[in-house]
This record gives sequence, structure tokens and C-alpha cells, in this order.
Amino acid sequence: MNGYAFRRDPLESAEEAWRPLDRALLRWVRAHGGSEPLARLAAWASLVDSLGDTALSLREATNRHGAPVLAETDIAALREEPLVGRGEDDADTPFVLDVDDRFYLRRNHRHETAVARAIHRLRVDARTEVIDDADLDALFHGRRDEAIAPQREAVRRVAGRRLFVLTGGPGTGKTTTVLRMLLMLQSRRRHRSEPALTIRLAAPTGKAAQRLTQALQGGLRELLADRDAGGRPQAPLPSDWHPLLAGLADAQALTLHRLLGYEPHRSRFRHDARHPLAADIVVVDEASMVDLALLHALLDALRPDASLILVGDADQLASVAAGSAFMDLVVAMEAEQVGDLVRLRHGFRTGDELAAICESVREGDAAQFDVAIAAAGTHARRIAIAGRDGLVRELRRWADGIASLESLRQRLPVSMNADEAAVSAVVSSALAALGQRQLLCALREGAFGAQAANELIELRLRRAWKIPDAATWYAGRAVVVTRNDYATRLFNGDVGLCLTDADGRLRAWFAGVDEAGRPGVRSFDPHALPMHEGAFAITIHKSQGSEYDQVAVLLPPEADHRILSRQLLYTGLSRAKHRVELWGTDVLFKAALAQPVHRMGGLVERLRIGTLQR
Repeated sequence: MNGYAFRRDPLESAEEAWRPLDRALLRWVRAHGGSEPLARLAAWASLVDSLGDTALSLREATNRHGAPVLAETDIAALREEPLVGRGEDDADTPFVLDVDDRFYLRRNHRHETAVARAIHRLRVDARTEVIDDADLDALFHGRRDEAIAPQREAVRRVAGRRLFVLTGGPGTGKTTTVLRMLLMLQSRRRHRSEPALTIRLAAPTGKAAQRLTQALQGGLRELLADRDAGGRPQAPLPSDWHPLLAGLADAQALTLHRLLGYEPHRSRFRHDARHPLAADIVVVDEASMVDLALLHALLDALRPDASLILVGDADQLASVAAGSAFMDLVVAMEAEQVGDLVRLRHGFRTGDELAAICESVREGDAAQFDVAIAAAGTHARRIAIAGRDGLVRELRRWADGIASLESLRQRLPVSMNADEAAVSAVVSSALAALGQRQLLCALREGAFGAQAANELIELRLRRAWKIPDAATWYAGRAVVVTRNDYATRLFNGDVGLCLTDADGRLRAWFAGVDEAGRPGVRSFDPHALPMHEGAFAITIHKSQGSEYDQVAVLLPPEADHRILSRQLLYTGLSRAKHRVELWGTDVLFKAALAQPVHRMGGLVERLRIGTLQR
């Protein structure tokens, strides 16, 4: 028997909220000579990092997640500890306490200050370029009306800037505006007899990258069409612009990890300041999902002369990992009212009866929320669910609506290898039917979570379709991929539908694009799919970047649940194009409206000119 024994530090059980990792950091601090107050703060900093915050504010009267508030004398004592630094670049302390009394894990402070400095360099290195109105008229089919004015302004302003941010809600034309931006920038190069720009497109997830590629391809077709999306006549893009389309027609968006060359065995990116990206312009879509560390890596990998265009909805949920970088950047830029940010507000969806509801949620206006729902008529419906029994009743009703969609189970008219066009038409129709109804849950697990809801829906569907309860795979089953698989080109968030062909073979079908970027469908043996789960109910987080005809938003039953937020509700409701159901009590929705997400950190302050030394 050896003489070693494990003795638990009594501090470890001080807080029930702490995870094993947080307690391990507490032990590390104590083992390396740190005080009890520092050990406690380290555990809290580890916990809030997992919940999205990059720092603890020691000044606030009440701190998020229950972290302690310290007196000035305690804060002063912390500054004297060897393990705590002030944030100097050459220091190597594991913790930082900055001049504004924000307590950081060192890596979060490093990410935050590096991002702020890189953004500052990009913003100050800008020049003014005059854009001819005739060029804007060509790109916008001669339109100069108020609805299109912010898009024109974005295209006008992007020239000469190293950083440009475009934000707006669903249906406001962000992707088509970016397409026109890129054409304008290429046109400027041509006018100066310079080589064409090298453009790289990226998004945080494989699903978002695929959709960006599809949206740009669709935008190119619309530019060349003699009628707009509503069927109204328009002047097609003049022929002298057509040579500029070639590079964009072949552009394929990648995930940010693929763009930066992530090496999992080394936990690092291949591209960095010493090995920058071979790109003149990098465009990142769905930027609200980019966490602070990933934005740092992207900025580090830009060439000194490259430009960055960030696109996203700043009012949506922030990244899963620490930080709310895109939201913070938009907040800082809007406060300064400089020309490197444009917010699009006009929705171009036909008959968008839900726009006022989304706007009231974005503003956090509870009274206007009630007015907007009433004004939406049959397009918005409240369903009060007070308990498990009520939820089960609504899930059965919702499932019955899905079961009535005959396209979900139609048999392919021919063998899947016999007539590609016929198969594609049927599968596309079935996938479109699947997108008619989607249940979005705030939670993934638990009685009110997406997994349990999906199980109940599938049970109801099996019985409606006379399928054995034990059958895992059947025609009409919807699945969502939960892990990127580059071999199959199926990505986290991709939704597929099981259908049988004329020979009775069951396949899982997915929409996608071929190597040339053309839209199409692909099928897989269900047993060969990458990690996946049922898709009739998914989380609101998983739905980001998607749109559905009708959406039901299910909130947890507790009004004080920490997941409730204005951004969560906005993200869920804004996925609906025509109809929305709100599952929960008025108290729950009011609680969400009253709780805007404000992740703790100092990025907004550091982004302001003159505060980078902090």
C-alpha cells in the first residue's frame, strides 16, 4: 500500500452548479498556491465559459449564473496574486483581471483582445471609392425604390473597405446583396485592369455552407432572368457584366473549419498568420454562429491585404461556444454609425404576415407582441400548454397534420437508377412537403425536449401509417444528420426523408448540389448514414438558417428556465414563412421577451477606438 491518498478540497462542494471540470480547475489553483477566493473565481470562470460568457464581471451588483460579487478590497487582493495578470501580451498567467474588473481565463482574454485589434486594423485601413449609379442600376435591374435602397447602399459602401458587415432578418435579401457586392468588387478590379479577385465563401456549419452555395447559384439565375421572383418583368443583368459571373458560378462554400484547414490530431488550424489563406476576399455567412475563438482564427489567417465580409442576423442566437462576437461587433458598429455596416429591414417574402411579430420580439416589446399576434389572424396561434398531458395532446394533433401529407410517403415512379429526372421531381416534392411543418423545441432533452417530442410524433405516425411500432426505418421517416461527414457530403443539420422506389428499396433522400453547384437530390442506404436522429422535432438551435412554411415553437414549462431568451424566441419564430404556433403559456413568452441575451465579456468596449489597451 502506498502513502498517497486523495483528499477532496472542502471548497469543491461549495457550489452545486460547478461541473467536475470546474472543480478540477479549483484544485489546480489551490495546488499552485492560489488563494481560496481565486480558486472559487476560477471555477466560476470555467463554468460561465461553458455557458457562453467569456468573463466574469466583478463589479456588477448581481452576476450571471450565481457567481459571487467581490468588494473593492477583495478585487485589489486578487490583483496581487501571482496567477493573475493584467492582460499584457507578454504575460503568461492563467487568469486575467482587466482594468474594468473583468476576470478571464487567459485564452478568452487573448481571443478577445486579438479580435478587437484585428477588427480595428481592418476598419482603419479603408478608402473611399466613388460608385457610379449606373452600375448600381445594372445590378438592381434599374430599381431605386425605398425597399431596395439599403441593399444598394451596401453595394455602394463595400468598395474600398477591408471589413464590411451586413445584417438583417430572414427574407431581407442578405445573400443576393452579397452577390451584387462581389460583382461590384470584381467590376472595380476590371476597370483598373487588375487580376480578378480570389473569393472564398464559408459558413460555420456544413448545412449553412451548402445553403450559401445554393442561394448564390439561385441569385445568379435571378440576375440573368427577365422576370423577378414574383413574376414581374425586369431588365436582366447587361451582357458586359456576364464575364464576371464565371468565377462566382463555380464558387463552393466551405465550413470555416475546412477553409482554415483544421487538423484535429493537432487541435489547430493549418492556416494562420504565417500561412495565410490564398484569398483576396473572404465571405462568411451565418456569422452569428461564429464563436470568439473561431473568429480569432479566421482573422489571424487573413492576408494583410485581404478583405472580410461578415453576413448574418445579429438578433439570432449566438454561437454555442463562448462569446457573441457578431452581435458585439454589430452593437459597436451601430453605436459609431460608420459606413462599414448596413442593416437590412425590409422583408421580401410574399405576404409576410409574421414580420410584425418577429420585429416585436426583436425589440422585446410585450404589448406590441400581443398586438402583432392578433393582427396576424390565422397566421399565428397561441396554444397554452401547462403540463405533460397537454403537450401529448398537441403532439398527436401535430403528428396527424404530418400524417395527412401524402407526398411524404409516395413511392418513386421508377427504379431509382432508371429515370433521374423523374426521381428527382418526386423526391423534391416530398422534401418540400416535409418543409411544410416543423416543430422547434427550446430544449433537446427532457419531457419538453426535441428527442421526446420526436419519439411521440413518430409513434403516432407509425400507427397512422400502419407501421409496426418497433420499425426504425419506414417510408416517410425524417432524419437529421448530427455530425459532419465529408465522405458523403452530409453535414450537421441536413434533413433527409425515407422513400421507397418501384423495386421496394428504402433509401434516405437528401437535397443538395452536385460538384458543379447544380441543385439535385442524393440517396443513401439508411444504415450507412452518418450519426443522425429523428427530425420531426428539432431544437431551435439546430434550425438556424432554415425556413419552413409552418412552425410550432415549444418552450420549457418553467418561466425561470435559463434557456429562455428573446433571441431564442426570435430565432424560432423567424423560421416560419407563413404560419406559426406558440406552444406555452403567456407567462413563458413574456419571460422570454424580457430576457435579452447579453453574454458577459469586454469585446464591445474593446472594439471602440482607443480602448484596445484594455
